[in-house]
Amino acid sequence: MAQCEQLTTPVDAVVTRMRALDAALPARDGVAVFNRVYLAVTEAVDRRIDAGHFADPRAAVTLDVRFAERYLAAVGTVADERRPPACWRPLFQFRRHPGVRPLQFALAGINAHIGHDLALAVVDACRTLGCEPTDLEDEFDRVGDLLVSLEERIREDLMPGPDLLQIADPLTHLLGSWSLERARDATWSAARALWALRRLPELAVEFTERLDTAVGFAGRMLLTPLPD
Repeated sequence: MAQCEQLTTPVDAVVTRMRALDAALPARDGVAVFNRVYLAVTEAVDRRIDAGHFADPRAAVTLDVRFAERYLAAVGTVADERRPPACWRPLFQFRRHPGVRPLQFALAGINAHIGHDLALAVVDACRTLGCEPTDLEDEFDRVGDLLVSLEERIREDLMPGPDLLQIADPLTHLLGSWSLERARDATWSAARALWALRRLPELAVEFTERLDTAVGFAGRMLLTPLPD
């Protein structure tokens, strides 16, 4: 494992920013729904880093912070009335739509963040640490395992109850078409491809734009409004 060449922003700093967003946004806002989920994940990662569950805690912190910064940058872009990356646009566009359920908001945010941001965060972390993506594979897998374990709980917490079967049936069908594990596997491949393309900047930009667009398309499908 390559050793970190410099200290990175503490995870506590991004947790503080996410908590501030949680306090500022209406509870039903789609971005707020995702933010609560992501805050819980980031706090869990922070606890595991403190407990020594990562072989290289500095690498884990770097990856975690670079990852979070991409989501927070998208939030800041919208706050400044600028256009966010394509992967995030559906969530911001539909964040107040009455026909979109909380579980859809949560998974659309996870889709954007895992499908697009995580691949770029791996590359960001490698540049910061002076290492290769393979040197971060353990940290990538441990964070991914935590996300997968939380996905089932998220679905259980946000899925409508049996008294709302007219909503649950189409929702179950819609969300069954997306898998966090498949998205994570694709992201690792994308991160390795982006790293290999770092000396071909034009191709790297094209690859990133196509990834952004594809993930945004999947997010738009996840946010399909459902009947009451």
